[in-house]
Amino acid sequence: MFNKIIKRGHRKVSKSEGADYGYGPSRSSGSVSTSNVVVNHASRPGGLASSVQAPSTNSVVAAAPSGTIENLPLFRDVPVTERQNLFLRKLQICCFQFDFTDTLKMVREKEIKRQTLVELVDYIQSGSGKITETNQEEMVRMISINIFRCLPPASHENTGSENVDPEEEEPYLDPSWPHLQLVYELLLRYVVSSDTDTKIAKRYIDHSFVLKLLDLFDSEDPREREYLKTILHRIYGKFMVHRPFIRKAINNIFYRFIYETERHSGIGELLEILGSIINGFALPMKEEHKLFLVRALIPLHKPKPVALYHQQLSYCIVQFVEKDYKLADTVIRGLLKYWPVTNCQKEVLFLGELEEVLEATQAAEFQRCMVPLFRQIARCLNSSHFQVAERALFLWNNEHIVSLIAQNRNVILPIIFEALEKNIKSHWNQAVHGLTVNVRKMFLEMDADLFEECQRQYAENEAKAQERAEQRELTWKRLAAAAAQGG
Repeated sequence: MFNKIIKRGHRKVSKSEGADYGYGPSRSSGSVSTSNVVVNHASRPGGLASSVQAPSTNSVVAAAPSGTIENLPLFRDVPVTERQNLFLRKLQICCFQFDFTDTLKMVREKEIKRQTLVELVDYIQSGSGKITETNQEEMVRMISINIFRCLPPASHENTGSENVDPEEEEPYLDPSWPHLQLVYELLLRYVVSSDTDTKIAKRYIDHSFVLKLLDLFDSEDPREREYLKTILHRIYGKFMVHRPFIRKAINNIFYRFIYETERHSGIGELLEILGSIINGFALPMKEEHKLFLVRALIPLHKPKPVALYHQQLSYCIVQFVEKDYKLADTVIRGLLKYWPVTNCQKEVLFLGELEEVLEATQAAEFQRCMVPLFRQIARCLNSSHFQVAERALFLWNNEHIVSLIAQNRNVILPIIFEALEKNIKSHWNQAVHGLTVNVRKMFLEMDADLFEECQRQYAENEAKAQERAEQRELTWKRLAAAAAQGG
Protein backbone atom coordinates (compact mmCIF):
# COMPACT_ATOMS: atom_id res chain seq x y z
CA MET A 1 0.00 0.00 0.00
CA PHE A 2 2.87 2.35 0.69
CA ASN A 3 4.97 1.73 -2.44
CA LYS A 4 4.12 5.20 -3.69
CA ILE A 5 5.21 6.76 -0.40
CA ILE A 6 8.53 4.92 -0.39
CA LYS A 7 9.25 5.67 -4.05
CA ARG A 8 8.79 9.41 -3.67
CA GLY A 9 11.62 9.81 -1.19
CA HIS A 10 15.06 10.82 -2.46
CA ARG A 11 16.74 8.08 -0.45
CA LYS A 12 15.88 5.09 1.72
CA VAL A 13 14.63 5.94 5.17
CA SER A 14 17.10 5.26 7.94
CA LYS A 15 16.03 3.33 11.02
CA SER A 16 15.73 6.55 13.01
CA GLU A 17 13.43 8.03 10.37
CA GLY A 18 11.13 5.20 9.34
CA ALA A 19 11.45 1.95 11.22
CA ASP A 20 10.68 3.13 14.76
CA TYR A 21 7.19 4.52 15.12
CA GLY A 22 7.18 4.82 18.88
CA TYR A 23 6.87 7.91 21.02
CA GLY A 24 9.14 10.91 21.14
CA PRO A 25 9.28 13.42 24.01
CA SER A 26 6.93 16.33 23.39
CA ARG A 27 8.47 19.75 23.87
CA SER A 28 7.86 23.20 22.51
CA SER A 29 9.85 24.60 19.60
CA GLY A 30 10.31 27.82 17.73
CA SER A 31 8.08 28.56 14.79
CA VAL A 32 7.92 30.35 11.51
CA SER A 33 5.18 32.94 11.55
CA THR A 34 2.45 31.79 9.21
CA SER A 35 -0.37 33.29 11.24
CA ASN A 36 -1.57 35.34 8.30
CA VAL A 37 -2.44 32.19 6.38
CA VAL A 38 -5.46 30.05 7.28
CA VAL A 39 -6.47 26.82 5.59
CA ASN A 40 -10.23 26.68 5.20
CA HIS A 41 -13.00 26.15 2.71
CA ALA A 42 -14.35 29.46 1.46
CA SER A 43 -17.92 28.71 2.53
CA ARG A 44 -17.10 27.10 5.88
CA PRO A 45 -16.83 28.78 9.28
CA GLY A 46 -13.44 29.64 10.65
CA GLY A 47 -12.54 32.68 8.62
CA LEU A 48 -11.03 33.21 5.20
CA ALA A 49 -7.34 33.24 4.49
CA SER A 50 -5.75 36.64 4.68
CA SER A 51 -4.37 37.88 1.43
CA VAL A 52 -0.80 36.73 0.91
CA GLN A 53 1.72 39.53 0.89
CA ALA A 54 4.42 39.89 -1.72
CA PRO A 55 8.01 40.10 -0.47
CA SER A 56 8.75 42.99 1.88
CA THR A 57 10.13 46.33 0.67
CA ASN A 58 13.71 45.39 1.63
CA SER A 59 13.58 42.47 -0.85
CA VAL A 60 16.40 42.32 -3.32
CA VAL A 61 14.08 41.09 -6.07
CA ALA A 62 13.66 43.66 -8.78
CA ALA A 63 9.96 44.40 -9.27
CA ALA A 64 8.74 46.61 -12.07
CA PRO A 65 5.97 49.19 -11.39
CA SER A 66 3.46 46.88 -13.11
CA GLY A 67 4.24 44.15 -10.56
CA THR A 68 6.35 42.00 -12.90
CA ILE A 69 9.32 40.05 -11.56
CA GLU A 70 12.77 39.78 -13.07
CA ASN A 71 14.65 36.58 -13.77
CA LEU A 72 17.75 35.68 -11.73
CA PRO A 73 20.93 33.83 -12.79
CA LEU A 74 21.23 30.06 -12.43
CA PHE A 75 23.04 28.62 -9.40
CA ARG A 76 25.79 27.22 -11.59
CA ASP A 77 26.44 30.69 -13.04
CA VAL A 78 27.43 32.29 -9.72
CA PRO A 79 30.35 31.56 -7.35
CA VAL A 80 29.73 29.06 -4.54
CA THR A 81 30.06 31.86 -1.98
CA GLU A 82 27.11 33.71 -3.56
CA ARG A 83 24.73 30.77 -3.83
CA GLN A 84 23.13 31.11 -0.40
CA ASN A 85 22.31 34.74 -1.15
CA LEU A 86 20.94 33.75 -4.58
CA PHE A 87 18.89 30.98 -2.91
CA LEU A 88 17.27 33.62 -0.66
CA ARG A 89 16.51 35.90 -3.63
CA LYS A 90 14.90 33.01 -5.51
CA LEU A 91 12.77 32.21 -2.45
CA GLN A 92 11.56 35.81 -2.43
CA ILE A 93 10.54 35.57 -6.09
CA CYS A 94 8.50 32.47 -5.26
CA CYS A 95 6.53 34.38 -2.63
CA PHE A 96 4.67 36.25 -5.39
CA GLN A 97 1.15 34.91 -5.95
CA PHE A 98 -0.67 34.74 -9.30
CA ASP A 99 -4.22 34.31 -10.54
CA PHE A 100 -4.32 30.97 -12.37
CA THR A 101 -7.97 31.25 -13.34
CA ASP A 102 -6.87 33.60 -16.14
CA THR A 103 -4.39 31.66 -18.28
CA LEU A 104 -3.46 34.74 -20.34
CA LYS A 105 -2.57 36.95 -17.39
CA MET A 106 1.13 37.46 -16.42
CA VAL A 107 2.29 34.43 -18.43
CA ARG A 108 5.97 35.49 -18.38
CA GLU A 109 6.01 36.04 -14.60
CA LYS A 110 4.31 32.71 -13.94
CA GLU A 111 6.94 30.94 -16.04
CA ILE A 112 9.77 32.73 -14.20
CA LYS A 113 8.36 31.55 -10.86
CA ARG A 114 7.91 28.01 -12.18
CA GLN A 115 11.50 27.86 -13.45
CA THR A 116 12.73 29.30 -10.15
CA LEU A 117 10.88 26.61 -8.19
CA VAL A 118 12.38 23.92 -10.44
CA GLU A 119 15.87 25.31 -9.70
CA LEU A 120 15.20 25.35 -5.94
CA VAL A 121 14.02 21.72 -6.02
CA ASP A 122 17.11 20.67 -8.01
CA TYR A 123 19.39 22.58 -5.64
CA ILE A 124 17.96 20.81 -2.55
CA GLN A 125 17.91 17.41 -4.26
CA SER A 126 21.48 17.65 -5.52
CA GLY A 127 22.84 18.40 -2.03
CA SER A 128 25.02 21.14 -3.54
CA GLY A 129 25.46 22.78 -0.18
CA LYS A 130 23.95 22.92 3.28
CA ILE A 131 21.28 25.60 3.51
CA THR A 132 21.82 28.23 6.17
CA GLU A 133 19.37 28.42 9.07
CA THR A 134 18.08 31.79 7.84
CA ASN A 135 17.38 30.34 4.40
CA GLN A 136 15.62 27.35 5.94
CA GLU A 137 13.34 29.71 7.81
CA GLU A 138 12.66 31.73 4.65
CA MET A 139 12.04 28.57 2.64
CA VAL A 140 9.41 27.29 5.08
CA ARG A 141 7.86 30.79 5.07
CA MET A 142 7.68 30.74 1.25
CA ILE A 143 6.19 27.22 1.28
CA SER A 144 3.61 28.35 3.85
CA ILE A 145 2.61 31.36 1.75
CA ASN A 146 2.03 29.15 -1.28
CA ILE A 147 0.29 26.08 0.14
CA PHE A 148 -1.61 27.40 3.18
CA ARG A 149 -4.47 29.05 1.35
CA CYS A 150 -8.23 29.23 1.30
CA LEU A 151 -9.50 26.00 -0.26
CA PRO A 152 -12.32 26.47 -2.78
CA PRO A 153 -15.85 25.49 -1.67
CA ALA A 154 -16.65 21.80 -1.97
CA SER A 155 -18.77 20.96 -5.01
CA HIS A 156 -21.85 20.16 -2.92
CA GLU A 157 -21.50 23.56 -1.25
CA ASN A 158 -21.43 25.30 -4.64
CA THR A 159 -24.60 23.57 -5.82
CA GLY A 160 -26.34 23.68 -2.45
CA SER A 161 -27.13 19.97 -2.71
CA GLU A 162 -26.21 18.06 0.45
CA ASN A 163 -27.58 14.78 -0.93
CA VAL A 164 -24.98 14.33 -3.66
CA ASP A 165 -23.15 11.01 -3.31
CA PRO A 166 -19.44 11.78 -2.68
CA GLU A 167 -18.53 8.80 -4.89
CA GLU A 168 -20.22 10.47 -7.86
CA GLU A 169 -18.66 13.92 -7.41
CA GLU A 170 -16.08 15.06 -9.95
CA PRO A 171 -12.80 15.96 -8.18
CA TYR A 172 -11.77 19.61 -8.29
CA LEU A 173 -8.37 20.14 -9.95
CA ASP A 174 -6.56 23.25 -8.74
CA PRO A 175 -5.50 25.44 -11.70
CA SER A 176 -2.40 26.57 -9.78
CA TRP A 177 -1.10 22.97 -9.58
CA PRO A 178 1.92 23.61 -11.91
CA HIS A 179 3.33 25.84 -9.14
CA LEU A 180 1.83 24.02 -6.15
CA GLN A 181 3.33 20.70 -7.20
CA LEU A 182 6.83 22.18 -7.26
CA VAL A 183 6.33 23.81 -3.85
CA TYR A 184 5.25 20.46 -2.41
CA GLU A 185 8.19 18.75 -4.11
CA LEU A 186 10.54 21.32 -2.52
CA LEU A 187 9.04 20.63 0.93
CA LEU A 188 9.35 16.87 0.40
CA ARG A 189 13.00 17.12 -0.71
CA TYR A 190 13.76 19.34 2.29
CA VAL A 191 12.17 16.88 4.74
CA VAL A 192 13.88 13.76 3.33
CA SER A 193 17.27 15.39 2.70
CA SER A 194 20.15 13.95 4.72
CA ASP A 195 21.42 17.53 5.07
CA THR A 196 18.29 18.57 6.99
CA ASP A 197 19.05 18.75 10.72
CA THR A 198 15.82 17.93 12.59
CA LYS A 199 16.95 19.98 15.61
CA ILE A 200 16.94 23.09 13.42
CA ALA A 201 14.09 22.13 11.08
CA LYS A 202 11.64 21.45 13.93
CA ARG A 203 11.76 25.17 14.78
CA TYR A 204 10.05 25.90 11.47
CA ILE A 205 8.16 22.64 10.80
CA ASP A 206 6.41 22.97 14.15
CA HIS A 207 2.99 21.99 15.52
CA SER A 208 1.30 24.95 13.85
CA PHE A 209 2.81 24.02 10.47
CA VAL A 210 1.80 20.34 10.84
CA LEU A 211 -1.76 21.30 11.84
CA LYS A 212 -2.18 23.48 8.75
CA LEU A 213 -0.71 20.68 6.63
CA LEU A 214 -3.37 18.34 8.04
CA ASP A 215 -6.10 20.86 7.23
CA LEU A 216 -5.07 20.69 3.58
CA PHE A 217 -6.04 16.99 3.43
CA ASP A 218 -9.58 18.26 2.84
CA SER A 219 -8.48 19.48 -0.60
CA GLU A 220 -10.58 17.97 -3.39
CA ASP A 221 -7.55 17.71 -5.68
CA PRO A 222 -6.32 14.07 -5.44
CA ARG A 223 -2.84 15.10 -6.68
CA GLU A 224 -2.44 17.45 -3.72
CA ARG A 225 -3.63 14.84 -1.21
CA GLU A 226 -1.12 12.33 -2.62
CA TYR A 227 1.75 14.77 -1.97
CA LEU A 228 0.41 15.64 1.48
CA LYS A 229 0.23 11.92 2.38
CA THR A 230 3.85 11.38 1.37
CA ILE A 231 5.11 14.52 3.15
CA LEU A 232 3.23 13.90 6.41
CA HIS A 233 4.43 10.28 6.47
CA ARG A 234 8.03 11.50 6.10
CA ILE A 235 7.57 14.18 8.77
CA TYR A 236 6.20 11.51 11.14
CA GLY A 237 9.19 9.31 10.42
CA LYS A 238 11.84 12.02 10.78
CA PHE A 239 10.48 14.29 13.54
CA MET A 240 9.93 12.01 16.53
CA VAL A 241 8.95 14.99 18.66
CA HIS A 242 5.81 15.48 16.50
CA ARG A 243 4.53 11.90 16.56
CA PRO A 244 2.06 12.06 19.50
CA PHE A 245 0.78 15.41 18.23
CA ILE A 246 0.21 14.08 14.68
CA ARG A 247 -1.69 11.04 15.97
CA LYS A 248 -3.88 13.22 18.18
CA ALA A 249 -4.56 15.70 15.36
CA ILE A 250 -5.58 12.88 12.98
CA ASN A 251 -7.85 11.56 15.75
CA ASN A 252 -9.60 14.93 15.95
CA ILE A 253 -10.15 14.99 12.16
CA PHE A 254 -11.77 11.55 12.39
CA TYR A 255 -13.99 12.57 15.32
CA ARG A 256 -15.28 15.62 13.45
CA PHE A 257 -15.89 13.53 10.32
CA ILE A 258 -17.74 10.75 12.18
CA TYR A 259 -19.87 12.81 14.54
CA GLU A 260 -20.36 16.14 12.73
CA THR A 261 -19.75 16.50 8.99
CA GLU A 262 -19.49 13.01 7.38
CA ARG A 263 -17.66 14.88 4.61
CA HIS A 264 -13.88 15.01 4.23
CA SER A 265 -11.81 14.43 1.12
CA GLY A 266 -8.69 12.99 2.75
CA ILE A 267 -9.85 10.21 5.11
CA GLY A 268 -8.41 7.51 2.83
CA GLU A 269 -4.99 9.18 2.65
CA LEU A 270 -4.86 9.70 6.44
CA LEU A 271 -5.73 6.02 6.95
CA GLU A 272 -2.92 5.01 4.59
CA ILE A 273 -0.45 6.91 6.78
CA LEU A 274 -1.92 5.30 9.90
CA GLY A 275 -1.60 1.86 8.34
CA SER A 276 2.16 2.35 8.26
CA ILE A 277 2.20 3.84 11.77
CA ILE A 278 0.18 0.94 13.23
CA ASN A 279 2.52 -1.52 11.56
CA GLY A 280 5.36 0.01 13.58
CA PHE A 281 3.65 -0.05 17.00
CA ALA A 282 5.74 -1.78 19.65
CA LEU A 283 4.36 -4.66 21.71
CA PRO A 284 2.76 -4.86 24.19
CA MET A 285 0.47 -2.27 22.61
CA LYS A 286 -0.10 0.90 24.61
CA GLU A 287 -3.53 1.73 25.96
CA GLU A 288 -3.59 4.93 23.86
CA HIS A 289 -3.46 2.88 20.67
CA LYS A 290 -6.24 0.53 21.80
CA LEU A 291 -8.43 3.53 22.62
CA PHE A 292 -7.73 4.91 19.15
CA LEU A 293 -8.99 1.63 17.67
CA VAL A 294 -12.20 1.67 19.73
CA ARG A 295 -12.97 5.40 19.59
CA ALA A 296 -11.89 6.33 16.07
CA LEU A 297 -11.18 3.42 13.72
CA ILE A 298 -14.17 1.19 14.50
CA PRO A 299 -16.69 4.11 14.42
CA LEU A 300 -15.32 5.04 10.97
CA HIS A 301 -17.51 2.16 9.71
CA LYS A 302 -20.57 4.29 10.52
CA PRO A 303 -20.50 7.19 7.98
CA LYS A 304 -22.38 6.68 4.73
CA PRO A 305 -19.34 7.29 2.42
CA VAL A 306 -17.34 4.45 4.06
CA ALA A 307 -16.90 2.79 0.63
CA LEU A 308 -14.53 5.64 -0.36
CA TYR A 309 -11.95 4.67 2.28
CA HIS A 310 -12.96 1.15 3.33
CA GLN A 311 -9.92 -0.56 1.81
CA GLN A 312 -7.52 1.59 3.86
CA LEU A 313 -9.72 1.29 6.99
CA SER A 314 -9.86 -2.49 6.69
CA TYR A 315 -6.06 -2.61 6.37
CA CYS A 316 -5.66 -0.62 9.62
CA ILE A 317 -8.17 -2.79 11.49
CA VAL A 318 -6.50 -6.04 10.39
CA GLN A 319 -3.09 -4.61 11.37
CA PHE A 320 -4.37 -4.18 14.94
CA VAL A 321 -5.63 -7.78 15.12
CA GLU A 322 -2.40 -9.15 13.63
CA LYS A 323 -0.39 -7.11 16.15
CA ASP A 324 -2.51 -8.19 19.13
CA TYR A 325 -4.81 -11.19 18.54
CA LYS A 326 -6.70 -10.43 21.78
CA LEU A 327 -8.29 -7.43 20.03
CA ALA A 328 -10.22 -9.70 17.61
CA ASP A 329 -13.28 -9.92 19.90
CA THR A 330 -13.37 -6.11 20.28
CA VAL A 331 -13.09 -5.60 16.52
CA ILE A 332 -15.75 -8.18 15.58
CA ARG A 333 -18.23 -6.81 18.13
CA GLY A 334 -17.47 -3.32 16.80
CA LEU A 335 -18.27 -4.44 13.25
CA LEU A 336 -21.55 -5.99 14.47
CA LYS A 337 -22.45 -2.75 16.24
CA TYR A 338 -22.17 -0.74 13.02
CA TRP A 339 -23.45 -3.48 10.69
CA PRO A 340 -25.55 -1.86 7.91
CA VAL A 341 -29.28 -2.57 7.91
CA THR A 342 -30.43 -1.36 4.47
CA ASN A 343 -27.20 -0.76 2.51
CA CYS A 344 -26.36 -4.02 0.72
CA GLN A 345 -23.13 -2.82 -0.92
CA LYS A 346 -21.87 -1.77 2.50
CA GLU A 347 -22.76 -5.24 3.85
CA VAL A 348 -20.60 -6.85 1.16
CA LEU A 349 -17.67 -4.65 2.28
CA PHE A 350 -18.23 -5.60 5.93
CA LEU A 351 -18.28 -9.32 5.07
CA GLY A 352 -14.99 -8.99 3.19
CA GLU A 353 -13.38 -7.21 6.15
CA LEU A 354 -14.86 -9.76 8.56
CA GLU A 355 -13.16 -12.58 6.66
CA GLU A 356 -9.78 -10.82 6.93
CA VAL A 357 -10.27 -10.28 10.68
CA LEU A 358 -11.34 -13.91 11.23
CA GLU A 359 -8.24 -15.02 9.32
CA ALA A 360 -6.15 -13.49 12.15
CA THR A 361 -8.48 -14.62 14.97
CA GLN A 362 -7.56 -17.40 17.37
CA ALA A 363 -9.94 -19.95 18.92
CA ALA A 364 -10.38 -18.31 22.37
CA GLU A 365 -11.32 -14.90 20.91
CA PHE A 366 -13.58 -16.56 18.32
CA GLN A 367 -15.55 -18.34 21.05
CA ARG A 368 -16.23 -15.05 22.86
CA CYS A 369 -18.09 -13.52 19.92
CA MET A 370 -19.29 -16.46 17.81
CA VAL A 371 -22.95 -16.40 18.95
CA PRO A 372 -23.78 -12.77 17.95
CA LEU A 373 -21.47 -13.15 14.94
CA PHE A 374 -23.25 -16.15 13.43
CA ARG A 375 -26.68 -14.70 14.18
CA GLN A 376 -25.66 -11.84 11.89
CA ILE A 377 -24.16 -14.22 9.32
CA ALA A 378 -27.45 -16.18 9.33
CA ARG A 379 -29.33 -12.96 8.47
CA CYS A 380 -26.85 -12.34 5.65
CA LEU A 381 -27.36 -15.90 4.32
CA ASN A 382 -31.07 -15.16 3.89
CA SER A 383 -30.55 -11.73 2.30
CA SER A 384 -32.65 -11.24 -0.83
CA HIS A 385 -29.65 -9.36 -2.30
CA PHE A 386 -27.72 -12.23 -3.87
CA GLN A 387 -24.27 -10.55 -3.48
CA VAL A 388 -24.71 -10.35 0.31
CA ALA A 389 -25.83 -13.99 0.60
CA GLU A 390 -23.08 -15.14 -1.78
CA ARG A 391 -20.36 -13.21 0.11
CA ALA A 392 -21.51 -14.71 3.42
CA LEU A 393 -21.39 -18.23 1.96
CA PHE A 394 -17.85 -17.58 0.65
CA LEU A 395 -16.68 -17.57 4.29
CA TRP A 396 -16.82 -21.39 4.10
CA ASN A 397 -14.13 -21.30 1.39
CA ASN A 398 -11.59 -20.12 3.98
CA GLU A 399 -9.80 -23.05 5.64
CA HIS A 400 -8.98 -21.19 8.86
CA ILE A 401 -12.59 -20.05 9.32
CA VAL A 402 -13.89 -23.56 8.56
CA SER A 403 -11.53 -24.99 11.20
CA LEU A 404 -12.85 -22.48 13.79
CA ILE A 405 -16.44 -23.39 12.83
CA ALA A 406 -15.68 -27.13 13.03
CA GLN A 407 -14.27 -26.76 16.55
CA ASN A 408 -17.46 -24.96 17.65
CA ARG A 409 -20.02 -26.68 15.39
CA ASN A 410 -22.26 -27.62 18.36
CA VAL A 411 -22.96 -23.92 18.90
CA ILE A 412 -22.79 -22.61 15.33
CA LEU A 413 -24.84 -25.17 13.33
CA PRO A 414 -28.04 -24.75 15.44
CA ILE A 415 -27.79 -20.96 14.88
CA ILE A 416 -27.51 -21.08 11.08
CA PHE A 417 -29.33 -24.35 10.26
CA GLU A 418 -32.69 -22.63 9.72
CA ALA A 419 -31.10 -20.05 7.39
CA LEU A 420 -29.53 -22.82 5.30
CA GLU A 421 -32.84 -24.71 5.00
CA LYS A 422 -34.70 -21.53 4.00
CA ASN A 423 -32.16 -20.83 1.24
CA ILE A 424 -32.49 -24.35 -0.16
CA LYS A 425 -36.27 -24.15 -0.13
CA SER A 426 -36.88 -20.66 -1.41
CA HIS A 427 -33.90 -18.47 -2.36
CA TRP A 428 -34.41 -17.04 -5.83
CA ASN A 429 -30.74 -17.00 -6.90
CA GLN A 430 -29.34 -20.23 -8.34
CA ALA A 431 -25.70 -19.50 -7.32
CA VAL A 432 -26.75 -18.86 -3.70
CA HIS A 433 -28.81 -22.08 -3.75
CA GLY A 434 -25.81 -24.09 -5.01
CA LEU A 435 -23.40 -22.62 -2.44
CA THR A 436 -25.90 -23.27 0.36
CA VAL A 437 -26.15 -26.95 -0.66
CA ASN A 438 -22.33 -27.19 -0.48
CA VAL A 439 -22.21 -25.63 3.02
CA ARG A 440 -25.04 -27.91 4.21
CA LYS A 441 -23.15 -30.94 2.86
CA MET A 442 -19.97 -29.76 4.64
CA PHE A 443 -21.81 -29.74 8.00
CA LEU A 444 -23.32 -33.16 7.30
CA GLU A 445 -19.86 -34.63 6.67
CA MET A 446 -18.45 -32.76 9.67
CA ASP A 447 -20.89 -34.26 12.20
CA ALA A 448 -23.80 -36.41 10.93
CA ASP A 449 -25.33 -36.89 14.40
CA LEU A 450 -25.37 -33.16 15.13
CA PHE A 451 -26.81 -32.49 11.67
CA GLU A 452 -29.64 -34.98 12.20
CA GLU A 453 -30.39 -33.47 15.64
CA CYS A 454 -30.59 -29.98 14.10
CA GLN A 455 -32.80 -31.34 11.32
CA ARG A 456 -35.13 -32.95 13.85
CA GLN A 457 -35.25 -29.74 15.92
CA TYR A 458 -35.93 -27.72 12.77
CA ALA A 459 -38.79 -30.05 11.77
CA GLU A 460 -40.31 -29.76 15.26
CA ASN A 461 -40.07 -25.97 15.19
CA GLU A 462 -41.64 -25.87 11.73
CA ALA A 463 -44.49 -28.10 12.89
CA LYS A 464 -45.07 -25.93 15.96
CA ALA A 465 -44.97 -22.79 13.81
CA GLN A 466 -47.51 -24.35 11.42
CA GLU A 467 -49.73 -25.30 14.36
CA ARG A 468 -49.56 -21.75 15.77
CA ALA A 469 -50.40 -20.31 12.36
CA GLU A 470 -53.42 -22.61 12.02
CA GLN A 471 -54.54 -21.79 15.56
CA ARG A 472 -54.21 -18.07 14.83
CA GLU A 473 -56.20 -18.45 11.60
CA LEU A 474 -58.92 -20.38 13.44
CA THR A 475 -59.10 -17.69 16.15
CA TRP A 476 -59.55 -14.98 13.53
CA LYS A 477 -62.33 -16.97 11.84
CA ARG A 478 -64.14 -17.34 15.20
CA LEU A 479 -63.80 -13.63 15.87
CA ALA A 480 -65.10 -12.83 12.39
CA ALA A 481 -68.07 -15.17 12.89
CA ALA A 482 -68.85 -13.70 16.31
CA ALA A 483 -68.68 -10.20 14.88
CA ALA A 484 -71.03 -11.18 12.04
CA GLN A 485 -73.62 -12.66 14.50
CA GLY A 486 -73.38 -9.64 16.80
CA GLY A 487 -73.96 -7.29 13.83
